[in-house]
Amino acid sequence: MTWEELCRDPNLHDLPFKIETNDRGQIVMSPVFSSHSFYQSDLVTLMNEHLPQGRTAVEFAVRTSKGTKVADVAWLSPARAEDAEGTYDTPVAPEICVEVLSPTNTPEEIEDKTQLYFEAGAEEVWTCDADGRLRFFDPEGERETPRRAPDFPHQLDD
Repeated sequence: MTWEELCRDPNLHDLPFKIETNDRGQIVMSPVFSSHSFYQSDLVTLMNEHLPQGRTAVEFAVRTSKGTKVADVAWLSPARAEDAEGTYDTPVAPEICVEVLSPTNTPEEIEDKTQLYFEAGAEEVWTCDADGRLRFFDPEGERETPRRAPDFPHQLDD
């Protein structure tokens, strides 16, 4: 089943969780905690302040070599936002993909997802842990600060 078919399936419209697909096209479901949603909101607000020249999005679908992955928060330059407009899952990742970690996420899962975002064209991947601590990565590894927003905070409020 393609991502477009999943998006059009009325049985999947009001699920209380997000879905992604794996490299076999199977649906993978992840539970979402309330703090996850609060952190997403905080990240959108901060990204709009620190990166006003682009577009910020939540639950952004990215087509990867291992299925469609959904970045919890994403930032796109105007050019990438225009290219992504109207797509179900974009083949080119946003410049910044953010994963808000849940207790069910394993380090291996997040590392794999990070690499998939980089392979799809992301410049940076950020993670936000259960305590609101942010870590920033580029294809070479972890960075002290994000390249596109060097003054971005390292800690979100509770």
